[in-house]
Amino acid sequence: MDLGHLMKTVAALAVLLALVPSCSSGPDLPPRELPPAGGQLDYQLGGAYQPDVPVKIVVRDRSKIIDGRRYNICYLNALQTQPGTMDGGLDWWRKNHDDLLVKKPNGEVAIDPEWAEGILDISTGDKRSRILEIQKKWIRDCKTSFYKGVEPDNLDSYTRAEGAFDLNATKEFMKSFVQYAHEQGLAVAQKNTAELGQAGKKEIGFDFAIAEDCQAHDECRSYQDAFGNDFFQIEYTDEGFRKSCADRGGRVSVIRRDRNVVPYGHDDYVYEVCPPTV
Repeated sequence: MDLGHLMKTVAALAVLLALVPSCSSGPDLPPRELPPAGGQLDYQLGGAYQPDVPVKIVVRDRSKIIDGRRYNICYLNALQTQPGTMDGGLDWWRKNHDDLLVKKPNGEVAIDPEWAEGILDISTGDKRSRILEIQKKWIRDCKTSFYKGVEPDNLDSYTRAEGAFDLNATKEFMKSFVQYAHEQGLAVAQKNTAELGQAGKKEIGFDFAIAEDCQAHDECRSYQDAFGNDFFQIEYTDEGFRKSCADRGGRVSVIRRDRNVVPYGHDDYVYEVCPPTV
């Protein structure tokens, strides 16, 4: 290769790297890549499947294999137990770390009634540290599985915690969670929790947001004020989806999914994207 051709190759690589969204991580943190703002999302928590060709970002459970051609976000349940019998499930926590589950006055585990998940107890600094030590392995597993981002779920579990802890405890836990994920070179999503306002990005350090039904709850403006177009919207009703497409489709990534986010081929499967803007 002659020098002139080498210089052109280097220049082309520099242009490509400049097009990849990234975060300034500081001198002691590795660089991390953000999902492309406005990129078409597919939310596959109910089971992995081959996404449509235009999809650029895929969210899957941490137990699933990535889609090697797209930006992948690793879902994990940060403040409640995982579903099923996998490590991190309710039975697993009961057996191995029962004192880290929120208990009702009668001694029973506090349960999220919608998803039958136990609430993790982050009421003290010691418990927050112990829970994070357990989850550090899961975060590292996301990294070694070649995910580029992490979606920690149930930041609103304080509303189901029987008064054991509040939003401030959630902030403290997530600061440490985000810091560790950033140390692994992973971007981190704020999942729902519009009540965080600007604190999600400015205090905790979330890189982008994933919001469910924000149109239905009149919360989308909170995410856009905090993250600009770096938020990804999932609506579960036709009305919320149509209104979202009219309000911000083409600037913010908006999709319509079925409530249980079942895989393609299931009778209840729903997946829509906003029509092209004129």
